[in-house]
Amino acid sequence: MKKILVPIDFSEHSDYALEVASQLAKRYDISIVALHMMGLSEAVINKEESKEMMEAMFYMKLAEKRFNEFLDKEYLDGVSVETTVQNYKHFNEINSVAQEFKCDLIVMGSHGSSGLKEVFVGSNTEKVVRTSEIPVLVIKHKAKDFSLENVVFASNLDLEAVNVFKKAKNLLNVLGAKMKLVYVNTPGDGFRSTPEMHNRILQFLLEAKADEEYHIKDVDTYNAYNIEEGIFTYANEVKADAIFMPTHGRRGLAHFFSGSISEDLVNHSDLPVMTIKM
Repeated sequence: MKKILVPIDFSEHSDYALEVASQLAKRYDISIVALHMMGLSEAVINKEESKEMMEAMFYMKLAEKRFNEFLDKEYLDGVSVETTVQNYKHFNEINSVAQEFKCDLIVMGSHGSSGLKEVFVGSNTEKVVRTSEIPVLVIKHKAKDFSLENVVFASNLDLEAVNVFKKAKNLLNVLGAKMKLVYVNTPGDGFRSTPEMHNRILQFLLEAKADEEYHIKDVDTYNAYNIEEGIFTYANEVKADAIFMPTHGRRGLAHFFSGSISEDLVNHSDLPVMTIKM
């Protein structure tokens, strides 16, 4: 891992994300790319009239000044920080920036489903989660001593999740984190018997070529009335530092689990949530 991308909207939640990124940067000797998206209209940017051009330049200079002030943090001392101010308005463009700067991880802040009209809240965070080609770590609260020692990987153990599992395992190995696998068994999502679950787990591990590292007994099944509740409760019981989830990256409700569980977790979980698009 060499670079972390941190989208900045000047809110306290992007400050939380930046502080977490700085801790990871210091721990693993990696650099940060800090991104601010302006969102100026194309009409203002493209007009040749001097008034509109001056207005666009004014807002760009103002954004750069505010950006520099925001990055004047003690916790960034000793961290290599590269900045970019770009006139992007759509959140799928964050993926393009990540690719351009060859970033390995996006760390971003989110209010979750608060109803506040900030830049990165609710559905906007979901857009980044759905469209990013690299892992996304969503931070909800200030974490002065951020740790990723114990991470829950929540999956329905469908074989199409094998590649995500491999990517998650590789990333968490780099970060020195232990990954705990869990399947949440619910009445409304095809409740499975113990033999059925054991067979599903075995097939998944064999396909992932992880049967020597993980055994059936290493994968927990957790019974709950709904998946989101089950993942929350299980993660709290095992004292997880974060929840890792795959997402299909499709628009609407066509996601890895029934409904939009990855996005629900991003919105509602107090724990940091990591995602990788399938």
